[in-house]
Amino acid sequence: MIETKNLTKKFDQFTAVDSVNMTIEKGEFFGLLGPNGAGKTTTIGMLSTLLLPTGGEIYIGGELLTRNRTDLKRKISVITQEYSMRQDMNMDEIMEYQGRLYYMPKKEIRRKSEELLEFCDLIHDRKKTVRKLSGGMKRKLMVCRALLTEPEIMLLDEPTAGMDALSRRQMWNLLRKLNEQNLTILLTTHYMEEAETLCGRVAMMNHGKIEEINSPAGFIQGLGNFAVDEAVAGERVTHYFHTKKEALEFADRTENNFKLRDTTLEDVFVERAGKRLD
Repeated sequence: MIETKNLTKKFDQFTAVDSVNMTIEKGEFFGLLGPNGAGKTTTIGMLSTLLLPTGGEIYIGGELLTRNRTDLKRKISVITQEYSMRQDMNMDEIMEYQGRLYYMPKKEIRRKSEELLEFCDLIHDRKKTVRKLSGGMKRKLMVCRALLTEPEIMLLDEPTAGMDALSRRQMWNLLRKLNEQNLTILLTTHYMEEAETLCGRVAMMNHGKIEEINSPAGFIQGLGNFAVDEAVAGERVTHYFHTKKEALEFADRTENNFKLRDTTLEDVFVERAGKRLD
C-alpha cells in the first residue's frame, strides 16, 4: 500500500530523514516509534506531500506519489499534532466545511457526518464549538473530519500527545475499530505503550534513520522477555533474560536490591539508543 525508497529530507545541512526504506501493507497498523526529533513528523509530512523529499520516492499502491497526483492524495488523510480547526465553529460546521472542500454533495456530507459523529461518540455534543471541547474530543473530531472523504490511508502524527490516560485509551479503542475496517494506519508516537498496544509492526527510528522494523513482540524477544533492575552503587543497572527461570536465578545470586519485571519496547530503545524515549 505504502512504499518508500531511500526517502530523504534535508533542511540546509541538517538531515532530518535519512534514506528511509519501508513497506506498509494494506490494512496494516504500522508504527514509527522514536524520541522527539527522530524524524517521525518529517516523514509524515513527506507522505502527505506537505513536504517535498530531498531525495527518494514514495509509492501508493505501486504508483509514484507527487503533489500533482490528486487521485493518490485523495486516498490519504492526515491528523497532525496541532488542532487545525476554527475555534468558533461547531462540529457540524467543521464537517460541512471539510466536505465542501472535497465537493461532496450536501446530503452526503450530512449522512456521513451523522454516521461518523455517532461512531466516535460525539453525536450529543455536535453543537458545541471547538473552543468548548476537551482535548480528547478535539482529537476525535479531527478523526471524524479525516474519515469524511473515506480515505484508504490515515497518517496519525502523535495523535494522543497531551491527552490524559482515559482519553488516550478511548482514542486507542477508536483507532482499533477503524483498523478492523481495513483502514491502513501509520502512527507516529514516542509512547512505548501506544506502539506496543496498537501496532502489528513498528519501525524503530532515531536520528532520521530506521534502525529496524519488527513486531513489538519480536523486538522484545530479541532483547529478552524478562528484565531485572538491579541497584548498583546508587545506579540502576538492567539485565535481560529470555526465560523467567534465568531471571530468578540471577536475582537469587545478587546481594543488591532488585526488581523483576517484563521487558518493554522502551527497554529495547534504551539499549539501542542509550536514552529513554521521552
